[in-house]
Amino acid sequence: MYTSGGDGISAVEPRRFRLNRRPEERVHLLGAVMDLVRSEEVFHFVSGKIAARQSAIVANHNLHSLYLIRKNPRIAEFYKAADLVEVDSAPLLLWARIVGRSSRRFHRCTYLDWRDDFWALAVERNWKVFFVGGAPGVGETAVEAIRQDWPEARIATHHGYFDATSGSTENQAVVEAIQTYAPDVVLVGMGMPRQEIWTLDNYKAFGPAVSFTVGGAFDYEAGVQHAAPRWMGQMGVEWLFRLMADPRRLFSRYCVEPWSLVIPALNDLRRSLDRKPTAPRLAKAVEPIARPEVLSGHS
Repeated sequence: MYTSGGDGISAVEPRRFRLNRRPEERVHLLGAVMDLVRSEEVFHFVSGKIAARQSAIVANHNLHSLYLIRKNPRIAEFYKAADLVEVDSAPLLLWARIVGRSSRRFHRCTYLDWRDDFWALAVERNWKVFFVGGAPGVGETAVEAIRQDWPEARIATHHGYFDATSGSTENQAVVEAIQTYAPDVVLVGMGMPRQEIWTLDNYKAFGPAVSFTVGGAFDYEAGVQHAAPRWMGQMGVEWLFRLMADPRRLFSRYCVEPWSLVIPALNDLRRSLDRKPTAPRLAKAVEPIARPEVLSGHS
């Protein structure tokens, strides 16, 4: 990275990313495991997997998924298989803070939060992206919108209206289309819980690709749905915007399902009270920059 200085162009020291997760980043919250990471740390992880030609799953947790893992064993299995679990919920981050976790607003990671960073990086590194989901025609419209900002983006799509049963003819055709395209990243946007189950059943067949579950991301890109203003997401009231837009479908999700988390919340509080304060880790703060687990790279 470079900036212009008084004598011309001067180099700026690149941001350093850790290769290993800090213990406090992977947290147990409301009965589930998730990672408190920034979007740039997510893409450092993704870049490493792509460079190593390894497959991976990047999932995300919100209150709805926390409800689903208690109701559907396949969803619980999906989250156990995930390599990285982003937090897609400002209220969840607030709860983490209440029970003593080091969560901040910038730990909220969703497609709409990291969209610009992702496509800029995908173009810079020439990644091939395959999107599965949406109604017929939505993917194509979304690609047109994305290419208005990133005309060199390499994207292929397939709608989500097919028989997703493992082994079905239609499902096999979609998997073969992904294999033929040989993407670096697969974005699966079929909504919970279908996208998680489908990813779990098929991601190993994609080859060395990183799979994200992204919900209605391409519906937003195509203008089929309207996203809440990002300030509402940061303030933790995006759910209210969505509830007002579609109360019939979302009333149970936002007004009934959270009550299933009362007991896990009480367990979190008990563990928080039992946890003894630890002394500041001053030694960690003054360790030399070139530790083995630190990698120098561009943001």
